[in-house]
Amino acid sequence: MAATAIPVETIPSIDPATGKILAQFEKTQPSALTEILARARAAQSAWSRVPIEKRCLQLSVLRDCMMVSRDALADAVVAEAGKPRVEALFADIFVALDTAQYFAKSGARLLRPERVPHHSSAGKAKSGRLVFEPVGVIGIISSWNYPLAIPLSQIIPAVAAGNAVICKTSDFTPHCGALIEKLFADAGFPKNLVIVIQGGGEVGQSLIDAAPDKIMFTGSVATGRRVAEACAKKLIPSVLELGGKDAMLVLADANLEVAASAAVWGSYTNCGQVCLSVERLFVEQAVEEKFLTLCVEKTKKLRLGPGSDPATDVGPLIRPQHVQRMSDLVADAVARGARVLCGGKPRADLGPNFFEPTVIAGVKSSMKLFQEETFGPILAIQSVKDSEEAIARANDSTFALAASVWTGDTKRGQAIAARLRAGAVMVNDAISYFGIAEAPHGGCGASGWGRTHGRAGLLEMVQQKYIDVDRLPGMQKPWWYRYGSDVERSADAFLKFEFGGSFGAKLRNMRGALKTMFRDHGL
Repeated sequence: MAATAIPVETIPSIDPATGKILAQFEKTQPSALTEILARARAAQSAWSRVPIEKRCLQLSVLRDCMMVSRDALADAVVAEAGKPRVEALFADIFVALDTAQYFAKSGARLLRPERVPHHSSAGKAKSGRLVFEPVGVIGIISSWNYPLAIPLSQIIPAVAAGNAVICKTSDFTPHCGALIEKLFADAGFPKNLVIVIQGGGEVGQSLIDAAPDKIMFTGSVATGRRVAEACAKKLIPSVLELGGKDAMLVLADANLEVAASAAVWGSYTNCGQVCLSVERLFVEQAVEEKFLTLCVEKTKKLRLGPGSDPATDVGPLIRPQHVQRMSDLVADAVARGARVLCGGKPRADLGPNFFEPTVIAGVKSSMKLFQEETFGPILAIQSVKDSEEAIARANDSTFALAASVWTGDTKRGQAIAARLRAGAVMVNDAISYFGIAEAPHGGCGASGWGRTHGRAGLLEMVQQKYIDVDRLPGMQKPWWYRYGSDVERSADAFLKFEFGGSFGAKLRNMRGALKTMFRDHGL
């Protein structure tokens, strides 16, 4: 009999700079998720019994594997995400390496059982401690803009805490996804402990339908809502990082040269495709003209091109529809009175996904550029009369991921940071806290909920269990049966002793309180 070929659905790996298909990767069939989850559960059951010190030690091996293969990893990021190689090394490879190193060194300490002191008199008859146990199997639905940094900064603490992971990487970056699974295999982690699945939204939906123990999602607000609804139906806890509309406040006493360079980099790095990108810039009127001039001068010096060219500063957007969105946002702003100071146009001569780095002034808060996440290389600037107006306008957003304050007075910057509605605020820097392993990342409102990174992110990967040990195991407890009027009086005396306030009141009610403790229960 002639052999019959079984068709396999594939996902293309596409170079954003040229639009060419680089390779094809097998798509995960949604029907396979139940079996995949069963394999992950079996792997997790064994892994959870491995001492945490040994689990964290394995992360050092992972770090070494990443370091050895950093060139191949960077090549994949450049080829699929389009960013310059410098950005792949700094933003993807460094973050992944540092995350592995941090949890290799600190994971066991961060999850060490904690003593829980008891303040009440009744509570002192018990000892309490908090222990941290794995959640189980964590489903991670990740994004394409940082195809290594984002998923690895979540997978690494998850396995350190004793979990297994099923990670759906983006269908825009299937090669990077395949490399992630290979890294854990090469580093000697158990088979099926980290499984990467490939596909689009239907595969992500099937992952949730299979009912892992937690879902972590990074992506758009619209998709995040659907993820939250799907998780809610199954009572699956979730962490959602849904992007931002980050504000940058430039005060009159700031170093304008430095602030302008930060604004340009903060708006255009990764071609603006960053959840922490500077998308709303507020500058005090007193320095607006000079600041705008500096931003335009610096923007015009940037070199637009493919990420594979070492001379490139700004690479392409990820797909043609993103170029059209940039054109639409610029057109909306101009039609409503904003001024394009430089850029603002697609560059089809360079490739299908290029758009000029753009500076737009006179942007009003009602414009789409200030209402919707841009996710592209547009620096949108609004003038404010003073810091109070800047704070008010910065907080006037449904998003609340991060922000930055630029001032020559650090104390003033910290005071303003305390008043900004955001999950993180940087004073005289932008975005880079994402590369600090200890710093928690996440927001509220339209930016989602929960945290990744640092101890806060690690605690999302565990169940916290309180263990109570009675110091007087041979005694019946005063609140046990049986009841009666004498018990009521003793209980009231105990309340007066515990909460009566003055030392004299405590002494007057001590006898009654003791009667509560040592009464005859009659059972």
